[in-house]
This record gives sequence, C-alpha cells and structure tokens, in this order.
Amino acid sequence: MTMQVFVDGFNFPTSIAVALDGTLYLAESGLAFAGAPPGGVIWRILADGRRERVFDGLRAPVNGLLWHADGLIISEGGHPGRILRLDLDRGDCQVLVDGLPGFGNYHTNMVALGPDGRFYFSQGAMTNTAVMGPDSIDLAWLGEREHNADIPGYDIELADVVGISPGPDGQPTRTGAFAPFGSVHPPGTRLPGRTPCTAAVLRCNPDGSGLELFAWGLRNAYGLGFLPDGRLLATDQGADVRGLRPVWNCPDFLYEVKPGAWYGWPDHFGGLAIDHPRFRGPDGRAQSPVLARHDLLPPPERAVLEFDVNACAVKFAVIPPGVAHAGDLVVAQFGDERPMTGPAGPQVARNLVRVAVADWSLHSVTADGPLRPLDVAFSADGAWLYVVDFGAFEFTAAKRIEARAGSGRLWRMPAATLEQTTMMTRVSFERDIAPLFVQYRASMLWRLDLSNYEDMKLNADMILSQIDSQSMPPPPYPPMTPTQIVLFKAWMQQGFPP
Repeated sequence: MTMQVFVDGFNFPTSIAVALDGTLYLAESGLAFAGAPPGGVIWRILADGRRERVFDGLRAPVNGLLWHADGLIISEGGHPGRILRLDLDRGDCQVLVDGLPGFGNYHTNMVALGPDGRFYFSQGAMTNTAVMGPDSIDLAWLGEREHNADIPGYDIELADVVGISPGPDGQPTRTGAFAPFGSVHPPGTRLPGRTPCTAAVLRCNPDGSGLELFAWGLRNAYGLGFLPDGRLLATDQGADVRGLRPVWNCPDFLYEVKPGAWYGWPDHFGGLAIDHPRFRGPDGRAQSPVLARHDLLPPPERAVLEFDVNACAVKFAVIPPGVAHAGDLVVAQFGDERPMTGPAGPQVARNLVRVAVADWSLHSVTADGPLRPLDVAFSADGAWLYVVDFGAFEFTAAKRIEARAGSGRLWRMPAATLEQTTMMTRVSFERDIAPLFVQYRASMLWRLDLSNYEDMKLNADMILSQIDSQSMPPPPYPPMTPTQIVLFKAWMQQGFPP
C-alpha cells in the first residue's frame, strides 16, 4: 500500500494540524478560484474519513494551521494579515496579531511553535525582488498592478535603481525599490527597519504580545518548523523570472534561520549576489543591487540546501521517532507555476522529497497521486503520513488560471514506506563535478587539474577539506554552496562515477 485518498472534495486546501488525541483538522484557503465559495474554512476530519465544518468566513488565503493548547492557531493572509486563535469549545476566534502586511505578492504564512513557547511565523514579500511592476497583474490571487510596497526589517540605504514599465494609462512609469508603483525614493535614501515588515520571520508570545523581528531577507518562507534539537528551518521560494528585476535560474532554498541574520533578499539568493552569472538571463544581463550599503547589514546567509528551480518547496514535517529516517524532513513541493513565474517548460516537482539533516542531501519519495502537494503531517502515533493536495491548478500560456473547485484532497500513506526513499540522482564526474570546478582550473593548475578525472579522484579528500573550510575556491570566487558540497560528497560516496 502506498498513497491513498483519505478525504476528497476540498476547495484549494493549504494546511493540516494534528491534535494530541490524533484528531485531524484541515484548512481550505478560501481562494475563490473556479467558482469556489470565498472565505477560508476549517474542517475536523473524523477517523472514518467523514468531515465536520468547524469554522468559516476566514480571510483568504488561509496559509497555516497549528494545534496549540486545545485550540487552533490560524494564519490569515488576507489584507491585513492576522494570526488568530480558534477556541474549539466556544467556536469563536480571537485575534492575536493584527495589521500584518498584506495585499501584495505573498502573505502572512504558517505559525510554528518554538521550544521557547513563542509563536514563529513568516511574512512574505510584497514583490518579486522589491520593485513593483506589472507582473503583479499575472498573480491570480492579486491581479493588481498597484499594491502595498515592501517594508524593510533592518535599516537600509537605497541605490540608484529604477524600473520603467507601462502605467495604467499606457505611459512609461518609473518605480523604485520599496516604493509604491510610480514612486521613486532618491538615491541614498535611508529607510528605517520596521516591525512588522515583509520578507521576514517574526515571533510573538502565545497571546500575541511582544511581536518582534527574528530574521529578515527571506523572500517567502512558506514552510517553517523546528528540529528536535531546537534549530529553526525554513523553506524559501527563490526569485522568479518576472517583473522589473527578473532573476533567472534561482532555486528554492532550505535555510537554518538564526536570530538577527539577513538572508539576502532582495539582493542575494542562497548567499549569491543577484548579479552573479548564475542569475543572468540568456542575454547575459545582470540585475543591479537595490541596496547601496550591504555593509549596514549582516553578511547574507547561505542556504543549507537548494531545491530544484521552480520546485516551489513549501511545508515540511519532521519524521517522528520509530519511523525510518527519524529526524529527517519530508517536504512537500507544490511545483512550478510557469509561465507566470518563468519561461514555459516541462512540469517540475509536484511531489514529496526527504531531506537528510545529517548531510542536507535530497532523496526522492514514492508518493504518486497528489496534484499539488502543499502540506504534510504525521499522525499522532506516527503510523501515517498525511498530504494536503491543493488540487487542480495550472497556468495557461496566456498566464490565466485553470483550476477546478472541489479537486483538493487529503491523502495518506503508511509512514513505513519512507524507508524506500533513495538518493535523487546518480552523480557523474563529467555531468556534475567537472562543471563545478572548471572555472577554477587555471588558478589551481600548479597543483592539480580540476578538469581531470584521475586528478580529482586522487585528491578528493583534500579537495573536500578545502571546500568545507572555504579555502577553496580561491578568491575572488564565492564559496561553494552547501548543495554543491553535498553533490561532491555524493560523488565520493558513490565510488567516483566517471
């Protein structure tokens, strides 16, 4: 037995929570695609697969659901964003945090309970890369050119970067970073950090008091959760090929989120600057940074793992004790939204993956069935893995939505099947390793030839030590990413395939 439908007929669900007694709760987003009724709904899922409506009328999109102290913590992404507490005994909602940034590209996202007893949640960016443009019209949940601008979490100074696009009257309109459409801050403008802000992880007390910024520069950290050792992890959706600052070949990321850190947005992604060759378009043009003084900020953090470009890595669950690969992550990958987010191409992801936290390697999970996996959770006894499937949702060549109301499902599979996960790719020197090192070849020829298979195989242990310590690559090249290092380790572990 593998994946099976447990409950179907949902309208674009996003979230699942598991009570201590094993009861399941599921949230519908409330997005009114394809004739679905507007307003988020909370359902109680019974053991036999029947469902009971618990609460409705929530602001769309509902992005998160957390079981806490015999109630449910709900993330409302609608403008303004809010964090609510649903009292299941009384059947009413209390607003814990109100006035969160909204009406933009992304929203208030899920809440995770920290080991300190506080609530941690992410706030998505209002734009792709800080400059508002006509691409927002193509976002089905927004559909507006003019919306709220991004809000910095730390003090920043702006560079002289301006985008030009047609305004509502068809005339060229100049727009700057962190500004409303049609407005430009003068170069050198200093904007103070504010709380709440966008592109951030925030935290508060369980009663909503004490709201504060935890970390800034995560573009849209849709999935958030703690490891058993207390580390906070976040999936962050990489920048898209759209708008006035398109970024090419930008993957999604997994970060360890640390207090007071900067994760690079809007000028760095995964630790690499936006003008890095990797992010340039087919014409070779690089985007310029919108921040003039990166020295005012902490160094941009590197990701511990990169997912595929357009994978749309979303929520995850930690595999519980007693199950194969306990302590690792099962991550839902919603999949590409092309051509809205990038050039047309084959479908990407729409699946589950396992992340091994010991070495941050990526492994496939056999879980056929869900159309758009969005959330995952284990049953209270650890026997089942539940998968929330958003349902049928695609973009046409004209960037219009094709969706089907009632196509959302709750799937489940025996947790024991996770034992069958495998490393996602077989690494080869010619295809994977040589391209990583060829750019450094000339500066290392005095010692070894980085394009030569035998040289690399013979010196693999030394090379691994050098790239782990960031002594290699040599300046001015940036350090290798954690994903690149994992790839090199996998090549060694697999016996140096040629």
